[in-house]
Amino acid sequence: MAEIRLNDVTRTFSKASALERATPRARGLAGEQQDRAFAERAAVQGQREASGQAGHGDILALDHVNLTIPDGQTCAIVGPSGCGKSTLLRVVAGLDNEYTGTVYYDTQDMRDVPAKDRYIGMVFQSYALYPHFRGQGNLSFFFRVHKAPDAEAAERIRATSELMGFGFELLLDRKPGTLSGGQQQRLAIARALVRNPRLFLFDEPLSNLDAKLRQQTRIEIKRLLRRFQITALYVTHDQDEAIALGDRIAIMREGRVEQVGVYGELLEEPANVFVAGFLGRHPMNLAGGTLNEDGTLQAGGAALTLPAGLRARFGAGRALSIGVRPEHGRLAPAPGAGKVAPWGSEELHVRGEVEMVEPDFARQTQMIFLRSGELTWRVLAARDQGVRVGETVDVLFPAERLYLFDGKSGEHIR
Repeated sequence: MAEIRLNDVTRTFSKASALERATPRARGLAGEQQDRAFAERAAVQGQREASGQAGHGDILALDHVNLTIPDGQTCAIVGPSGCGKSTLLRVVAGLDNEYTGTVYYDTQDMRDVPAKDRYIGMVFQSYALYPHFRGQGNLSFFFRVHKAPDAEAAERIRATSELMGFGFELLLDRKPGTLSGGQQQRLAIARALVRNPRLFLFDEPLSNLDAKLRQQTRIEIKRLLRRFQITALYVTHDQDEAIALGDRIAIMREGRVEQVGVYGELLEEPANVFVAGFLGRHPMNLAGGTLNEDGTLQAGGAALTLPAGLRARFGAGRALSIGVRPEHGRLAPAPGAGKVAPWGSEELHVRGEVEMVEPDFARQTQMIFLRSGELTWRVLAARDQGVRVGETVDVLFPAERLYLFDGKSGEHIR
């Protein structure tokens, strides 16, 4: 086991090499998508520099990353494609040494320690099993390379097979080509575990599996991580996986770690507008604009009337972004003839035309999308609230559930 620390780690690629990464290669669909996403960053930067905007000669795959994973904990790393998640994993594993900064396992600087001597267990999306070996051979290969006694290898494989659960021993006599995707991933996890690793590294290991197998394998991984308390980094696009497996979650964007914390803290106290909009089962509603003299926020072609308490905090001309989650809104009943509208000065009022309704029959809810000016707002409502596409509705969000972000820096204003 080990505590992993990254101190000011930076990894750069030239724009030419970044663009070359978009070339299809035998890495699987997700790998190609990540390469293309990274190459898009290079193309955008090139356009900025061509137009005279600020830019760098190189693409920062990792931009002064500081991150600590305590001994025995799992850190889930999430972020959009091309943000540097897999590069971070490769640097920690020792597969990429072209970086500046320092990577520590406990107090040991790992700069000159080759990957084969780091005692890490890696599990990939593509399984990476040896196709000509049976399951037994895949698990014993590590011991052959290190010339370990046969008795030690046999005992480790036996113990690992027991830990992997019912039916795993049946996979040991079969070649990978005869196994299903879920079975291959079980074998890949066992191959990593049999090494008695100091560190587990997972690079989107479940993305090739169907929904049922993803859930089953996720439970299996969590059981193993809890039992052995092995330090782990888990790269994923799936927030449900990150929540289920990560003791803490690190959110990345364009090579930077934007925020690290437990899921509840990140959800309630996002560091900036990116984290607020990225994290959450339902994306946060975000509207950015400038405050008018009358205290309204001019955003997306519409003037939003802010709650009175918020209007008093800022002056006209201030650039702000306002955010609120769909689950914190409620549909307001239409005011009757001659009656006062049923909302008060301490609620954010949004009026818009319903564009789409997505029912969630399992939870007996529906997500309502409404257009207000140039913005689309989401509100989560009960299934029995009758809403039709094309009608105009009023939505209210309480002042205490609103988030404010600086319009220039994007930082959370508390």
